[in-house]
Amino acid sequence: MSNPSLLILPGDGIGQEVMAEVKKIIDWFGDKQDLKFDVSEDLVGGAAYDAHGTPLHDDTMAKAQEVDAVLLGAVGGPKYDDLDFSVKPERGLLRLRKEMDLFANLRPAQCFDALADFSSLKKDIVSGLDIMIVRELTSGSYFGEPRGIFTENNERVGINTQRYTESEIERVARSAFELAKRRGNKVCSMEKANVMESGILWRDVVTEVHQADYADVELSHMYADNGAMQLVRAPKQFDVILTDNLFGDLLSDCAAMLTGSLGMLPSASLGAPMENGRPKAMYEPVHGSAPDIMGQNKANPSACILSFAMALRYSFDQGDAATMLEKAVESVLAKGIRTADLMQADGGKAVSTSEMGDAIINELNANV
Repeated sequence: MSNPSLLILPGDGIGQEVMAEVKKIIDWFGDKQDLKFDVSEDLVGGAAYDAHGTPLHDDTMAKAQEVDAVLLGAVGGPKYDDLDFSVKPERGLLRLRKEMDLFANLRPAQCFDALADFSSLKKDIVSGLDIMIVRELTSGSYFGEPRGIFTENNERVGINTQRYTESEIERVARSAFELAKRRGNKVCSMEKANVMESGILWRDVVTEVHQADYADVELSHMYADNGAMQLVRAPKQFDVILTDNLFGDLLSDCAAMLTGSLGMLPSASLGAPMENGRPKAMYEPVHGSAPDIMGQNKANPSACILSFAMALRYSFDQGDAATMLEKAVESVLAKGIRTADLMQADGGKAVSTSEMGDAIINELNANV
């Protein structure tokens, strides 16, 4: 039986640095847990543009379609700001999502006890926070047609179309309900049904799916603007939040900052099951390419490492290994070990990117 396959796309900026620590974790599981992966590596984003003149080469796209999971670092940077929109680094990421049909984006927002003081909100509001945002990822206003900048009545007009079909809403709703059954059994669906027809359809379809197959899961509905307010007022009222592409982009970043740092948060983008029953999947940290600290060995690799933990859980049926890795990260933080981007006057110890990775491996070794 062959090993599960993993395509690594480090990307730009700090992507190479944080992914180097993930590779050490992957090697550890192969050496210590006999959990081996067939790992390949390629280019995406600005790195791919520099090499091929495109943010994602067709050969790389073909590889992504064949492997069990893709692990991506980060894309973008000021070097590419003046490129045509069609070849900006982010277009490589969007192409992966679209052509792999990764329609369900899972964005956990978990506040580790050791980092509760880092949040801009009061500690008692965020301590123990553990919510999941399920964002529809392949439709809505980011992909709808018509789109573009046009001339009308002698002035420019920018157009983006918010468009959803019943089937697109239904499949991401099912993902949210299934996830909720493994967590707190509660889903809050967020849209703008008061002013948008797409929001009316969204609410109708989510309700129909719930009544037909998930009546045992608690379902509530909320307008997305109120949802943003509630996230900063009382975030622990939520378990799973289901929302569309645009609102999910906004709400998930809002939820991320409740935890104190974007640099700590992973994400998963899941699609339809393949022949082996596993979903097509791509995993990536929420943070960007952080060009301001690129090459300085002080980026926090935790989000990328935790993204691999999500891959262990959702793509490789290795829940125990995922939990082991997550606990190792939490234990390192509890000991006050921080990269420079997480340092504050809390008595913590500043370490480099590579030292953070080594500390996590030390915790794994201590618990074998």
